[in-house]
Amino acid sequence: MGKSINPAIFKAYDVRGIYPEEIDEMTVYKTAKAYCEYVKPREVVIGSDIRLSSPSLKKAAIKAVTDQGIKVIDVGEISTDMLYFSVANYGYSGGFSITASHNPKEYNGMKFVREKSHPISSDTGLFEIRDMAVEMDLDESVLEGEADNNLIEKKEILDQYILKIKSFADFSKFKKFKIVANANFGLAGKALDELVKGSEMEIVKLNYEPDGNFPKGRPDPLIPENREEISKLVVESEADFGVAWDADADRCFFFTEKGEFIEGYFITALLGSIFLERKPGETIIHDTRLTWAIEDIVREKGGRDVATKAGHAFIKERMRKEDAVFGGEMSAHYYFRNYFYCDNGMIPLVMIMEFLSSQEKPFSEIMREMFWGKYYVSGEINNQVAEVKAVIEKAKEKYAQSATNVDETDGVSIEFENWRFNLRGSNTEPVIRLNVEARSKELMEEKRDELLKIVRE
Repeated sequence: MGKSINPAIFKAYDVRGIYPEEIDEMTVYKTAKAYCEYVKPREVVIGSDIRLSSPSLKKAAIKAVTDQGIKVIDVGEISTDMLYFSVANYGYSGGFSITASHNPKEYNGMKFVREKSHPISSDTGLFEIRDMAVEMDLDESVLEGEADNNLIEKKEILDQYILKIKSFADFSKFKKFKIVANANFGLAGKALDELVKGSEMEIVKLNYEPDGNFPKGRPDPLIPENREEISKLVVESEADFGVAWDADADRCFFFTEKGEFIEGYFITALLGSIFLERKPGETIIHDTRLTWAIEDIVREKGGRDVATKAGHAFIKERMRKEDAVFGGEMSAHYYFRNYFYCDNGMIPLVMIMEFLSSQEKPFSEIMREMFWGKYYVSGEINNQVAEVKAVIEKAKEKYAQSATNVDETDGVSIEFENWRFNLRGSNTEPVIRLNVEARSKELMEEKRDELLKIVRE
């Protein structure tokens, strides 16, 4: 019998651990087998990211599935949003990708969906799969030999995926943009090249070639120091704007022509506005961390906004329930009804390009007029605390009584006339996350510091 599985690698939304200490071929084999026993799929779509350990882990996964007599649809190296596309677009009954998203290079993991790309998370089956995998008593010999080739179909999905992305914007309206694109050594570049083929767009490429070594560190544009390089290059190359992705390319980040980073919060509001311009009355979903810009613009454009808990499983569930046209999180995950209620990292780019093509002003000026002169935000501030609940209670005690609104959808959101804040615990670690927004920069900073005192006491 091989080493036992560490149950802690099964997180709220996926499996993630360091290779090979925490996740190895045997772990993946058992988990893939447990997935088949739990979901009972007719066939399983399997893809992987570009991490160095992905090929051997993927091989173990394919063997596990074919050993159950179940067909594998091998979609090759993919971004996470291509997994959602592969399963939902072709009507397959489930699938998973070998990926550790934006984690450092020594990590790997697995993300799972069932039919129609419904997510499998801790409260919809992932922990049951964990328990089944942990209980398995298998010999290492199951990894020997080759998978049954008769049960493997290799499928190229890129062309169809690109057609789907193109359906979200009218490319004939696009200006001749110059864009700095930072793929963070992941898979976004491959899709972008295909997307702009035949257009007059000029792409200034940064960290563009896939490289599982991630030579510049953790491939996550949410880390402020990871943004400096693209900000500089946008200004130096006199580009119209910049765009960056994380390594598995399901999150998308924007920079103005001045190299200024645009919060996912404001991109959510902007994309919501674009959808409502096309069709007023639609529903827009967002998380509760920062809300005013979204609420204001949705109201102004004749739409309906619904706030829900952060996290892709919660957003997708609410999207389906409300039949919402669009949903967004400040973490730069953007969800689309016409993309199977799933998130996608390329659709925001084509929608922003169509929007900017219709504007006379540069991106920075548009952001200033629409958002930056009205809403001042702290950015998400994370602090390790001994007891998340106790900190939230302390904040409620101080602020709730005089507030105009107290909402406990996700942690606690407390609102006043000129400022509001959200405090919530992480799903995966003893960390509390603070977001503050206000009508003035001074008030935001004052209240941010006041709250940080409470958090750090």
